[in-house]
Amino acid sequence: MAVEYDFDGAVVLVTGASGALGSAIAEAFDAAGATVCAADIVAPSDDDALVDSSAVEFYETDATDEDSVRDTVSAVVDDHGRLDALCNIAGTWRGGDPIEDTDVSEFDMLFDVNLKSMFLASKHAIPHLRETGGAIVSVSARSSLEGGEGDGPYRASKAGVRLLTETVAEENLGELRANAIMPSVIDTPMNREMMPDADHDSWVDPGDIADVVMFLCSDEATVTSGAAVPVYGEA
Repeated sequence: MAVEYDFDGAVVLVTGASGALGSAIAEAFDAAGATVCAADIVAPSDDDALVDSSAVEFYETDATDEDSVRDTVSAVVDDHGRLDALCNIAGTWRGGDPIEDTDVSEFDMLFDVNLKSMFLASKHAIPHLRETGGAIVSVSARSSLEGGEGDGPYRASKAGVRLLTETVAEENLGELRANAIMPSVIDTPMNREMMPDADHDSWVDPGDIADVVMFLCSDEATVTSGAAVPVYGEA
């Protein structure tokens, strides 16, 4: 049975909205009646953007730069008078090298894009989300649950997302909710290009993950905060 959500009147900020997962989440919230504010360094008009420009109001944002994030959150609240949900979707993956062969610039990039972006957006959104009793959903990863060969900095950055999510939930108990989702490989054009010989049928569609994100932002999930929710199909 399909579940329908009503976000009419809600204002939702989605970082990384031009990517495959971010665009699916943005368009799902738009279809549910929300005002969707898309934050990304890639504009919807760019050839690499996947988001439907008619579904969002775009705010050019460098999610790793505090001034840029602060300005975006302030602009969203100024433009719409409120903020009801923050979806921290900006992120990336790199892997392949053991620790001793990993360049520090790659380490810094992964922590900036995956963890710092989540920290900055949450930091500046929390005061506004407290006013609406809102919700934050961030993207961790299944692989963050254990160490592994070749992509340690990625796993560590995503483990940090889980721990910061638990911290935000604890610090704002009764005022807002914060949860994380844990995907494995998502069925995106980029992943198919990177792994052409993989079993694509076992990958999870971004639209299915968007449904979970909407649930976590909805009134149906008011008793759920501080959770790390698997979104990788069968364990």
